[in-house]
Amino acid sequence: MALGVFLWSTTTLLGSFMQHFGWFITFRALVGIGEASYSTIAPTIISDLFVGDMRSKMLALFYFAIPVGSGFGYIVGSETAKFFGDWVWALRVTPVLGVIAVVLIAMLRDPERGASEGTHHMQATSYREDIKAIVRNPSFMLSTAGFTCVAFVAGALAWWGPKFIHLGLVSQPGNENITLNDVSYKFGIIAMTAGLIGVPAGSFMARKLRPQYPTCDPLICAGGLFCSSPLIYLALVVTRYSGAWCFFLVFFAEVSLNLTWSIVADMLLYVVVPTRRSTAEAFQILISHAFGDAGSPYFVGVISEAIKRLLRLSAIGVAAVFPADLSSYSQLAENVTATSTTTTLAPLVSQSPLGGAEDGDSHAVQFRALQYALFSTSFVEIIGGVFFLLTAMYILRDRRNVERVVAGCDLELSESSSGSETLDPSSAIVGEPPRTHRHQRHSSSHHHHQNHRSSSVRRSLSGATCSTSSCS
Repeated sequence: MALGVFLWSTTTLLGSFMQHFGWFITFRALVGIGEASYSTIAPTIISDLFVGDMRSKMLALFYFAIPVGSGFGYIVGSETAKFFGDWVWALRVTPVLGVIAVVLIAMLRDPERGASEGTHHMQATSYREDIKAIVRNPSFMLSTAGFTCVAFVAGALAWWGPKFIHLGLVSQPGNENITLNDVSYKFGIIAMTAGLIGVPAGSFMARKLRPQYPTCDPLICAGGLFCSSPLIYLALVVTRYSGAWCFFLVFFAEVSLNLTWSIVADMLLYVVVPTRRSTAEAFQILISHAFGDAGSPYFVGVISEAIKRLLRLSAIGVAAVFPADLSSYSQLAENVTATSTTTTLAPLVSQSPLGGAEDGDSHAVQFRALQYALFSTSFVEIIGGVFFLLTAMYILRDRRNVERVVAGCDLELSESSSGSETLDPSSAIVGEPPRTHRHQRHSSSHHHHQNHRSSSVRRSLSGATCSTSSCS
């Protein structure tokens, strides 16, 4: 982890000095390697140190740093760029914090895998077997899909949110002098506050409801996404009319979205056996970043650019952006065909106050295009909520399976022809303890117990392997 954070900080610093775009992108890509080396290990160390409700609390403490740190980054980054007069200085703050993190990590003692659960007897399997096991784990795969939707929305809002709000505010009378840095500062405060409230709130609700409702974890995540979706939609609509209402709705949308962070991590840890948790963390981070926050800014940008082209060519589309100033265009559009309208109005639009050239789109055109593109985040949240609802159908079964493993069962790797999970010899009823074969072993000469025996239970649980012996 220390090496990963060091690489993270070093590549961030070096990237700020690059003058060529290709080299800048290269160093920004290397940042992801350092981040991944830390993010895949840290949660599993927490799982090795804590168990039960204390683990949930520690995960909440760990994961609330993500939205809080992101919001704090907006504040520090915008103020640093403003102070030095160049945005690259915002990247030069990270290495200072990275040095502190490396020192703290160097003081950390690495616990044994599964130490808090007493599963030292478990034997690690190959990476290939780990991947086979986790992709057959429905709770893990469905929760990862849901979390990818969370990351998609978080990434899109973090990248385009301040830009969109700025475009909406400057279109209001009297707000012409508002800068993007001003909006980023306020957006950062909202994101940070929402993280401080949302992440602990999600963990608190899960811990309180879990004893009575064992499947509450994915249901809380689904509820958070279903609540956040309409709030984001309303925030996108009211931005052009009221900045205060926009920030108000964004705050509660972010709070609802942040309910999921620590809960998803907790679910991963109790539906995956200890020896495979690092692999599962890496797999989840890869999927959620690749199809989530890494791709969503580009996806939204592509949609926005496509809509801009339509607005440039369509008189009706342009009139919808600012109908008060384009009434003559609307009347003309009603008297000619679509083809002649496009041909006639294309040069007029390029000379109009709304602009039309690709290099000079007006705030109104940019706002409308980005608004339509960001509407996609509301739909993605609904999809994510559905994934979490499906997770609730399997979460209890998969959790009980892992609990059997950490209880000290002898597990044996066995692949059935159908690829399904089986219990040996014949018990496959979820929730019931597996049937066991007991046999006596001869006491070794160095044991002084009068009655020594060992029980072993053999079953396959997604290819996991462990061994143990107990004396009584």
